[in-house]
Amino acid sequence: MIHPTSIVSPKAKIGKDVVIGPFCRIYDNVTIGDGCFFDSHVVIGSQNGEVTIGSENKFYGFSLIGGPPQDLKYKGEPTKLVVGDKNTFRESVTVSIGTSTGGGTTMIGSGNLFMAYCHVGHDVLIGSNNVLANLCQLAGHVVMEDKITLGAMSAVNQFVRIGKYAFAGGASMINKDIPPYVICQGDHAVIRATNKIGLERAGFNEEQVSNINRAVRILTKGGGTVEEALSRIADECTWTPEIEYFAAFIKGSKRGLAL
Repeated sequence: MIHPTSIVSPKAKIGKDVVIGPFCRIYDNVTIGDGCFFDSHVVIGSQNGEVTIGSENKFYGFSLIGGPPQDLKYKGEPTKLVVGDKNTFRESVTVSIGTSTGGGTTMIGSGNLFMAYCHVGHDVLIGSNNVLANLCQLAGHVVMEDKITLGAMSAVNQFVRIGKYAFAGGASMINKDIPPYVICQGDHAVIRATNKIGLERAGFNEEQVSNINRAVRILTKGGGTVEEALSRIADECTWTPEIEYFAAFIKGSKRGLAL
């Protein structure tokens, strides 16, 4: 179903059972999977970008998905945006394609909710089942893993990485890496506590949560260096897959941790 007021390129590839409401525009190099819904005034793609969208995604009014990057170095190179399945993009969400100097691809997984007025910058990599509340802003090259919640009006600096099951309070200004399993908040955001409620809701048992909490407290309250905290975590925590991932994230941090 394509509303007669919409402009859909004959070169675009449209799947089955797709609904395109009034005043939408779909550019040439766009592939749309089955069962997607476009409310109205939605723009997908750009003159040079390639956009691939999976199935059962929903796009609401005035969202611009796959527009050119907001980067002065960008000169129209044919870069990409790849979107998975069952994501929701609410009103006025903007998502940029990648840049040739940043990997060339912005990538979004599946099951994410982008509330109104969120922005996803160029070359951002987002996993699955995340929630970005209203007015969240991601600068270029950000990496968000899975099952993360960003409170409304939060902003994430370039090249920051956020680990799984993290939670950022509203209006957090995030300029350092946020490890998995933690709550952060503030300007500039720092780790406040273990995201116990989020972990319990995600199905972690009491022993797992206690073990993760011990590791988080060693990192944030231990009083030593990060290297000393890692040594203590190895000695004092049960070496489960969660702790192994937590330690690997800390070791791999390039921007430093929000301590």
